[in-house]
Parts: sequence; C-alpha cells; structure tokens
Amino acid sequence: MSENINNKQTMDDFADELEASFRRINEGDVLKGTVIDVSEDEITLDLKYYAPGIIKAEEWSNDPNFSVTESIHVGDVLEATVIRRDDGAGNILLSMKEANEVLAWDKLQEYLEQDTILSVKISESVNGGVIAYLEGIRGFIPASQITTAYVEDTASYVGKTIEVRVITVDEDANRLVLSGKSVAAEKETEEHNHKVAMLVPGSVVEGTVESLQPYGAFVNLGNGLSGLVHISQICERRIKKPSEVLKEGQRVKAKILNTNDGKISLSMRALEEEMVDTTPSEEAADLSAYRSSENLSTSLGSLLSGLKL
Repeated sequence: MSENINNKQTMDDFADELEASFRRINEGDVLKGTVIDVSEDEITLDLKYYAPGIIKAEEWSNDPNFSVTESIHVGDVLEATVIRRDDGAGNILLSMKEANEVLAWDKLQEYLEQDTILSVKISESVNGGVIAYLEGIRGFIPASQITTAYVEDTASYVGKTIEVRVITVDEDANRLVLSGKSVAAEKETEEHNHKVAMLVPGSVVEGTVESLQPYGAFVNLGNGLSGLVHISQICERRIKKPSEVLKEGQRVKAKILNTNDGKISLSMRALEEEMVDTTPSEEAADLSAYRSSENLSTSLGSLLSGLKL
C-alpha cells in the first residue's frame, strides 16, 4: 500500500518533467515563462522545459524608454516568441518584441473597448504632437489631445509621464492614437467639484467681477473658482443689464445661495436685504432709549415742580 502511495507521489513530482519530455518547441511559437534572472544584457525565463529561455537586450522592446530594471522583475510572467531553438549553449532564444507585435494589438483594442486609463512616458516631439509607446507600439498624441489646453511647445513634454486613453487602434495601418485630454479634464472636474463641495451655502464670500453677461455677472472667488450672480440677485431694484450696477474688475461681496451640480450661485441682493433688515431694529432701539430718557426727565420735572421750597 505504502509502495503505491510512494509511486504516485513520485509520478506527481515528475509530472512537469514528463510533460516537457513530450513537448515540441518550434521557431515562431509564442511561449509563456517565469522570469528567474534579470541582468543588463539578458532576461532568463523558466519555460518548464529542459532548456531555459533567453531574451537578449535587443529583443526586449521597440520603446526607447524601456528600462529592464524598472519593468522586469524576478517572478514576472512574460510572453515571447521563439527565434532560435538552440543558441549553441543549450538555451532557447526568445524575442519579446516579436511576441508583442502579435499580441499587442489585441491588448490595445481591449484598452480601447474598456476605456482604460494608462500611464505613458512621452519619448519625442514630432510635428503636430508627441510620441509615446504603449505595449511596445509607437503611439501618437496630437498637441490638442495632450491635456485640456492646446500645447504649443510640445518639446516641453518630452520625458514626462501622463495618463491617457486609447482613441484609435488600426493594426493594418500600424496606427495608434492616444489622448490625455479627457483624463485631464475628468481630474480637473473632480478637483473643482471637491473645492465647491467645501463651500457652505449662506456664507459670505468676496471676489472680483470677471465678466458681465446679459443674464448676470461671473465673480472670480480665487482658488480656481467662480460663481454667478444672476441679474435678479445683483440688487433690490430692477435693472435691465448688470453693467448698470457692476463693472469688470470690481471687488464685490456676495452670499452663497447654493452649490448644485458643481456650480456656485451667488447673491449680492441678499446682503442688501440683510442690511435693510438690521437697520430699522437699530433705529428702533435708539428711539426707545431716547423716549425712556425723555419720560424719565418729564417725571422728575413734575415731581420737583410739586415741591415747595
């Protein structure tokens, strides 16, 4: 009984070796292997075969920014194409570049369909935009798609890492187009909405009138924020246009009405109304004090007049 168990364990222990003995590897095959060693000159893979796989530096990537020390680590699983079954030293020569040319376009198409956000390093500036490599494929980013604003000096972006989406994949034309604009716009919107969410409706803010429109005035509140004072909220009296009361560059105070949908609604009129509400009460208090004093004086006078000295 124990002999059968030992035989079974022995067979299990050598299952991989037995499978490898029947395995045939041919040039052009795409193999998957685990990285067991990385140097400046080559990457060594465990292919679960009698011979290890070797990827020389010239077969790593078409990306000029590729760094083996940053990108490849022991334990990583890589796919590579067999370019020679025996390099003369018993190793199988592999190419990540060739495998990538077969597999990369499918990955890029997947990134496009899933709207994946990816980080790329810009490697060069060209006419009308910049170049960045993704999955080893040369991708073009138009100047208008680098960020939310059009970039005149594209050379200033060389060496920078930005987040992008894939917007065009055409394997037949060897065409890959990327865009960082939509990703940057989403981040800016998220940051803006966070700042707006920190504002408290009912609080008073101060800013500069940055533009006048027929329907109201936009006030720059600083920190990248601006709010709208609707024409009906500029003052108590009815006006036909904001320029009757305001001018660009003018410093104003206003109350925050609401911050719905990431927009800031302001009211200067509300501050005017508050001032009007507080003034009568102050005057009434002063008048009441005056009357009390007057009554006191009158009563004292009457008392004194009744005395015979």
